[in-house]
Amino acid sequence: MANTPEEKVIKATYFSIVGNIALASIKWLAGFFGNSYALIADAIESTADIFSSLLVLLGIRYASRPADKNHPYGHGRIEPLITFLIVGFLIISATLIAYESIEKIKTPHALPKPWTLIVLGVIILWKEASYQIVIRRSRETNSSSLKADAWHHRSDAITSVAAFIGISIALILGQGYEAADDWAALFAAGFIFYNCYLIVRPALGEIMDENMYEDVIEAIREKSLEVEGVLGTEKCFVRKAGMKYHVDLHIEVDADMSVRDSHRVAHNLKDYLQAQIPALDLILIHVEPHE
Repeated sequence: MANTPEEKVIKATYFSIVGNIALASIKWLAGFFGNSYALIADAIESTADIFSSLLVLLGIRYASRPADKNHPYGHGRIEPLITFLIVGFLIISATLIAYESIEKIKTPHALPKPWTLIVLGVIILWKEASYQIVIRRSRETNSSSLKADAWHHRSDAITSVAAFIGISIALILGQGYEAADDWAALFAAGFIFYNCYLIVRPALGEIMDENMYEDVIEAIREKSLEVEGVLGTEKCFVRKAGMKYHVDLHIEVDADMSVRDSHRVAHNLKDYLQAQIPALDLILIHVEPHE
């Protein structure tokens, strides 16, 4: 069982890699022999997912390095950069799918094979289950790149649903509706583009130190008042670096307290916060006199 956030992320990433290799192989074969471009479009995305999961793995290993002279705040900021690269893979995949879908729509072709629906049904269930597993890990570890990887699974499930609907329409309505499969792939590409925005937005906020962590700030304020000597809190800024949070906190202590005692209070507060909220890493505490 994983003990640290890094280990949890690495295990979830290995799970993604193995699953995507298996599913990409199945989709390529089923799409080729089943005459379904929607399945081939699905296979393109799953193949890109393999490389994006490898990027997540490399990024997490780099982000988990301890702080050093050149990186006193650690290496966590590699995470949103990896997220941008993953989204780049998604955009390339979606663009290829959209282009090929349009070309297929313009070109008459045979109907997909009925058995491809069975393959798609299994894929949809597997990818949605994979999404639930990986997204849960991303929430447990605060990993933005793992969240992006989870959305790869969800996007894959959606494209498979679109393919299932398109193939079903083509098979039910018969000749003249062969392009329903290709329209489904085009719709899936549009959905992937939309998901790219949903993934990039929080990662961009992380890079720009945007204030997005009110729940963490509220928890810090509440826990701070539980420490002896802390009479109140003033400013509290939180920024995210990888799977950890860096905190700048102003606290109020007795105005007549000595420098030695106020330093002791600040030190006790830092230890207490890190024990109560394990996701906190660097904590800078400024002491103010309580009026």
